[in-house]
Amino acid sequence: MKINMTTIVLLWGLSFIINSCSMNSMGKNNKDTKAIIIQTEKEFAEMAKQKGVAEAFLYYAADDAVLFRNNTVIKGKKAIKDYFEKQTLKDIKIEWKPDYVDVANSGDLAYTYGHFTFSGIKPGGQSIKADGIFHTIWKKQKNGKWKFVWD
Repeated sequence: MKINMTTIVLLWGLSFIINSCSMNSMGKNNKDTKAIIIQTEKEFAEMAKQKGVAEAFLYYAADDAVLFRNNTVIKGKKAIKDYFEKQTLKDIKIEWKPDYVDVANSGDLAYTYGHFTFSGIKPGGQSIKADGIFHTIWKKQKNGKWKFVWD
């Protein structure tokens, strides 16, 4: 088969149009996914207020999730549960809101970051407070729900 310059230009143009449509579609999908992630973060934070930090973190953690706390990596949902069960602080409260969200072009990974405020009471009764920046990585699960894999 002989291919002439006109055919090459037409194929290139068609390829450009198809890729442009795909990118526009992906951009819309990512915009929709960003809204879902922000809503998930809001629901996560609200659950932490209403039902407690431990319950919320266990609910929103993927089975293979990782928490990074006090220079320690806590791997897996069971280890996260154990971490919260051994917690000596009382009346733990964490409030947060994402300032930024981005989604991978694949549509199955996302990350957020923003400000958090933490408070609790030490065993001796001393109140503690901390403010900082959180960073969470989210992964879309097989059932379509978003769970964090890193926090």
